[in-house]
Amino acid sequence: MAYYPTIGLVAGDDKPEINLVLRDANTAVSGMVLDPDDSTTWALIDISDPTIYVKFRKLGETTILDTMTCVKEAPYTDGACYMPWNLTTLDVAAGTYEGEIELVYSDGRVMTIFDKLKFKVRGEF
Repeated sequence: MAYYPTIGLVAGDDKPEINLVLRDANTAVSGMVLDPDDSTTWALIDISDPTIYVKFRKLGETTILDTMTCVKEAPYTDGACYMPWNLTTLDVAAGTYEGEIELVYSDGRVMTIFDKLKFKVRGEF
C-alpha cells in the first residue's frame, strides 16, 4: 500500500481544498508504455459519470470519521477534481490521518484508487 506525499493541515481548519488528478494505474496514456512506477504513464480517468468521494479516518483505525464529496472540473476527461473539507472534518486531535478516494458510477459500480492520501494534522496555537 502506498501513499501520496503527506499533506500538512491544522486542526479546526476548513481549508485548503485538496486538488486531485485521478489516473488509472492499469492503463497507459495513448502512445506510451505503462510503467507501474511512473504515474505520468498512467491514463487520466474520465470522471464525467462517477461521483467522487474521499473517506477520512485516523491512521491505524477502521472507523470512518467523515466522507467528503469532490467537485469535478470540466472537461471531466482529464481526471481533475478537488476535495473541499466539510465544516467539522478537521475538528480532530493532532495526529496522522488517511484518505481513500472512491469513484461511484451511476450504474452502482465502484472504483477505489489504490494509493491513499496521508494527512498530518497539528494542533492549533
